[in-house]
Amino acid sequence: MNISKNCNGMTRRNCLQLGLGAMTGLGMVDLLRLRAQANGAPAPQPKAKAKSVILIWMDGGPSHYETFDPKPDAPVEIRGEFNPISTKVPGVQFSQHMTRLASIFDKYSVLRSIRHNQGNHGAGNHYMMTGAPPRIPVGCGAFVSFHPSMGSVVAHQKPTTNNLPPYFSMPSMSRSGGPNFLGAKYAPFVVSDNPNTKGFSVRDLALPSGLTDARYQTRRDLRQQVDQLKRIKDKVAGDPVLNLDEYYEQGYSLVASTEAQKAFEMDLESDKLRDKYGRTPFGQRALLARRLSEAGVPFITLYEGGWDNHGGLFKSFTDRMPAFENTIATLIEDLDERGLLETTMVLALGEFGRTPQINPGGGRDHWSNAMSVLMAGGGTPGGLALGATDKAGYSAVERVLSPENFVSTIYTKMGIDPDKVLYTPEGRPSHLVSDPTPIPELFV
Repeated sequence: MNISKNCNGMTRRNCLQLGLGAMTGLGMVDLLRLRAQANGAPAPQPKAKAKSVILIWMDGGPSHYETFDPKPDAPVEIRGEFNPISTKVPGVQFSQHMTRLASIFDKYSVLRSIRHNQGNHGAGNHYMMTGAPPRIPVGCGAFVSFHPSMGSVVAHQKPTTNNLPPYFSMPSMSRSGGPNFLGAKYAPFVVSDNPNTKGFSVRDLALPSGLTDARYQTRRDLRQQVDQLKRIKDKVAGDPVLNLDEYYEQGYSLVASTEAQKAFEMDLESDKLRDKYGRTPFGQRALLARRLSEAGVPFITLYEGGWDNHGGLFKSFTDRMPAFENTIATLIEDLDERGLLETTMVLALGEFGRTPQINPGGGRDHWSNAMSVLMAGGGTPGGLALGATDKAGYSAVERVLSPENFVSTIYTKMGIDPDKVLYTPEGRPSHLVSDPTPIPELFV
């Protein structure tokens, strides 16, 4: 007898999921799916259409009020200085500096109802980057890794075949963007160089001056002979020498492959298109991300800090947002025009939203009860504003979603089972996501 099932044939996990659905506002589709599973019926499987992800990480936590969820009817101390604008979809409004994204809202969706309970940068970053809450309290400035990041999991499950690393991060790695127990092979390849500079090239992707191909190969052969030492050959969990060896192999592949290096040749793009993306570091990194995605890289993170607006929020958004959101809109349009949007996801988010009450410094503080997330491509419908916050934006109240739902959706779209179990080097099992329920409304 299976004691994990109750008299209706439902497992304890089913019951917990159903209970969570009622508590957090999961839709009828989810409840019917779980009931079908409990009764032994096969659940409908969302289609996996995506081959790559471009994650625009807005580190610090962008305000949902000043982006995708304005509250024009709230008191001024809550609604702030900006006015709402209409989008291409009747009845949906964004904040006033989101003009380009508002004009193409038929090409992507916005989630307005993700919430969680991790209100500091370190913990919030970890939760949204991995789908796993941190195991212990962590501080705002912490760089923590209790679970592999989405980028590392995708790199592990969807390796490239073209000598390019499967996971890039530009210009740096996010706090919780690492591989954890998956190992250094699945850490991001960080491109810190600025593609907005003339003669842009990626450091260490060309042979040093004076080192010929033959001499380079001789050195590599010598190193491979040294690697036959038993200490290196033994597959000891966590051996730093093995980790370093994997980095060397990635470097060798990049240097030796003209096909791989071609992805970084920004001069192949027209001046007109480069201008459209914006002649800024972020604008040109977004264009480079499109090139890497086109070349077969399955996960690229564009790390953009500076969204922790405790003070001077409205001036900061006025100065920064027009160029920033124009770049995102251009990226979505460019992918669409090339026929790549169906297989390339574009995500834009941070670790949480911002407080309803404007503080004395003219900013908003950390707030994890409500946040907005942009999702385009990979079979995501256009023009959908999913979920809602209350009339003052304090909390997600309609179609409430968790980071687990969000991350499970990304994995499912990439053809990765979010309920998959991976094993640490010590043999400890680890589910990719504790609640592997994707968001069905985001699949077409």
